[in-house]
Amino acid sequence: MYEKILADIKKQSIFLALVSEAEKNKILIGISKSILGSKEEIIRANRKDLVSARKSKKSSSFIDRLILNGKRIDEMAAQVRDVAGLKLRIGELIEERKRPNGLLIRKVRVPLGVIFVIYESRPNVTSDCAALCFKSGNAVVLRGGSDALNSNRAIYSAIKSALPADLKDAVYFVDGAGYEAVKKLLKMNKFIDAVIPRGGEKLIQTVISNSTIPVIYHGKGICHLYVHEDADIKMALKIALNAKVQRPGVCNAIETLLVDRRIAGRFLPVLYGAYKKENVEMRGDRETLKILKNIKPAKKADWDTEYLDRIISIKIVKNLVEAAGFINEHGSRHSEAIVTGNKGAAGKFFRTVDAACVYHNASTRFTDGGQFGMGAEIGISNQKLHARGPVGLKELTTYKYVVSGAGQIRK
Repeated sequence: MYEKILADIKKQSIFLALVSEAEKNKILIGISKSILGSKEEIIRANRKDLVSARKSKKSSSFIDRLILNGKRIDEMAAQVRDVAGLKLRIGELIEERKRPNGLLIRKVRVPLGVIFVIYESRPNVTSDCAALCFKSGNAVVLRGGSDALNSNRAIYSAIKSALPADLKDAVYFVDGAGYEAVKKLLKMNKFIDAVIPRGGEKLIQTVISNSTIPVIYHGKGICHLYVHEDADIKMALKIALNAKVQRPGVCNAIETLLVDRRIAGRFLPVLYGAYKKENVEMRGDRETLKILKNIKPAKKADWDTEYLDRIISIKIVKNLVEAAGFINEHGSRHSEAIVTGNKGAAGKFFRTVDAACVYHNASTRFTDGGQFGMGAEIGISNQKLHARGPVGLKELTTYKYVVSGAGQIRK
């Protein structure tokens, strides 16, 4: 069913690699304007998805991810404009060397080709991924979740109306493809060069287990904040609140708080009042329960749970070594933070904690392509190969070696 479509998209990806950066930027600005001009249509479509989500009794954090209002659509359009403003030249020289035999070997940047993005309930992913893939010279096949189908259709319609006729297939939305169709797409190595799943652990594991195409993915966002014995309590409280409460339903929010035993007696009562005020449900280990007697006891499963909600597990640790060991055992290699006035302790934390992003005296909520100055992102990779952390423009490219000679042959 999709072979002819994908064959056309593959051809489009080759043509797209030849489009100049200036022309791509001009088209992206047009897409941004089209999204703004379609604001009312997008909001109307989004209302249908919200009605369905509420009837299905989806969680408040799920609803938050799904909602599109005027402000969020403005932000979507701004993200597309920001991508247009980023510098990334396909064909740029990364490095070169001249060999003793006279061969000139150049390493140059090239697109991945065709990228298949599968995502769930965040409709802004449609425009973010379209812009990033287009700017980096990749054709993209988008398959959004059924919960945001109406919203995604409206956003895609705005994008497609701004694409020139000879690039209409550079961004393609798979409308209504069921589970079996997606499984077939995940095996079409001939046409698709990389798969990027964005969503919950179930989606990601399904893609990994069914795909014969390389997958760039992020797993669960089980992020920790460690309050070291030398932490400033006011700073630690401010960061603990922001990292949990500012937007609890996203992957860079913290799920577990680790507190050094030497500071726990002073810090936890202050934290309790602040979290209580923000309606955060706290679950603690035995030591924590001795200080905070009114919170729930944490179960073993809590340490490995991505709540994506106003829930946090709290554990008291004896030192930095125990904190780092706990993070490496239970974390998802996404984002981990330490609050301390001791630079040596921060350095040790950075060296021993295995994560894509590590923070000293800052909230994990900054793990975001826009916050890193990379523009919109296509996801946060927990992997170590090819891409790690926010996946922006450069992470959607690879390279080839261009070798120039003058008749050299190997002896």
